[in-house]
Amino acid sequence: HTVAHAIGAPTTVGLCAPGIASPDGRHIDWMPGRLPGLEGLDWSTRLGATVRVLNDAQAALRAEVWVGAAKGRSDVTLLTLGTGVGGATLSGGKLLRGHLGRAGHWGHISLNHMGPRDIVNTPGSLEDAIGNATLEKRSGGRWMDTAALVRAYCTGDEAAAVVWLDSIRALAAGIASIGNAVDPELILIGGGIVQAGDALFGPLRGFLDTFE
Repeated sequence: HTVAHAIGAPTTVGLCAPGIASPDGRHIDWMPGRLPGLEGLDWSTRLGATVRVLNDAQAALRAEVWVGAAKGRSDVTLLTLGTGVGGATLSGGKLLRGHLGRAGHWGHISLNHMGPRDIVNTPGSLEDAIGNATLEKRSGGRWMDTAALVRAYCTGDEAAAVVWLDSIRALAAGIASIGNAVDPELILIGGGIVQAGDALFGPLRGFLDTFE
């Protein structure tokens, strides 16, 4: 409160959130199935300032290119692994948005045309294969969150290994597909699931080697 009083109320705010941002950048146009109340929320009215809203993965990628792991690169894809799978792509130095702003939502590419449909109606999506939101279903109710699954995997639980390694193999297939689709110089992986560390990246490297 003291700082805010000293510098005055902000006149412009940058904000990132999941979902597809509206063309005018005032709100999130579309975020089905999660975070009720987010769609259509006019942040400028709520905060009393001019607010520019950007998809969270797109904002994260811009930060990585600005000061992070992809600093100075012009062809980069980011995957964020958490509740779902977010993503963004920079191509030729420009952030891909597409006609409706959906470009770069790599979590919703299809890995299995016969698989169950995800929250945007994509069958067998990458998001459903590794996102935390579907783990309970994928594991037959045995694990509720990815951190618990990884702990079980690291202690040698065979059932955990089946679920976890299947998820990572799907991730590797998705990464290989993205490489063919947009040919990035670098693919970054972020989000809460990367806290698995070597339990994620060790098997992931092995699967990617088989797909080269």
